[in-house]
Amino acid sequence: MSKIGFMGLGLMGGAMVGRLQDQGHTLTVLANRDRTHVDKAVARGATEVTTARDLAAASEVVMLCMGTSDQVESRMRGPDGVIAGLNPGSVVVDFGTSLPASTQSLAKEVAAAGAAYLDAPLGRTPAHAVDGLLNIMCAGDEAAFNKAKPVLDDLGENVFHLGASGSGHTVKLINNFFGMTVANAMAEAFAMADIQGVDRKALYDVMSAGPLHSGMMDFVKGYGVDGDPAQLAFAIKNAAKDVGYYAQMAADADVDSIMSQSTLLALQEAQEEGRGDNMVSQMVDFYTDHFKG
Repeated sequence: MSKIGFMGLGLMGGAMVGRLQDQGHTLTVLANRDRTHVDKAVARGATEVTTARDLAAASEVVMLCMGTSDQVESRMRGPDGVIAGLNPGSVVVDFGTSLPASTQSLAKEVAAAGAAYLDAPLGRTPAHAVDGLLNIMCAGDEAAFNKAKPVLDDLGENVFHLGASGSGHTVKLINNFFGMTVANAMAEAFAMADIQGVDRKALYDVMSAGPLHSGMMDFVKGYGVDGDPAQLAFAIKNAAKDVGYYAQMAADADVDSIMSQSTLLALQEAQEEGRGDNMVSQMVDFYTDHFKG
């Protein structure tokens, strides 16, 4: 079993650490603000350290599950960062949703330290993580991927290797752009049905009977028709971040993304109105209020 260092023990990271402990791995953890999952891990035998450097020094595989590229970079760099403590031949895995350009820069710095860096963003939910059923979109050095794959297989039902460094984050951003665009389109569709005096369920029944039917449509219907926002447990502020990263990725490639502009505008306006902690399916309310003026 591998010696694993893990930082970013939020809902997803905490579930992943629990799964790794279930599988018998030795865990070293680093706390941030919320100690809930750190304390649980320590109670089950994990070792807590106070710096990312110490975590890296104790580990064969270093895992990060952070919210933004800035957070990842702050933990990787500096005298107390991961890179400063890496062992030769170790593997760093970034499970967050980061900018590909940031990922590629970090991969070069980690390689210069004698280790390897994999971007491995996640699909599915913390509930899937508990049972090792995540989708893992991994990219980077193939030898390092093969070294880390037995551990990744303990976390994921579907573990993909997608190519060169940054490819995992590229695929994740495209995936989330598409998903959030579909979710916003469905949310506006329900709001337009209200304006036109059409029953939301009747609209859903017709749309879902044809080729438009999708899981994302069902998630938005979960709130728009059934009143349950938790079926799509993804906050508006996180959606805005991811679609914003997609737009930044396009800009870094010197292209203009047309489709992402309206989705990003709606998500950002909803966040500015104080809806950022609401779930994406609750964008139905944003569009309804927008139509009403």
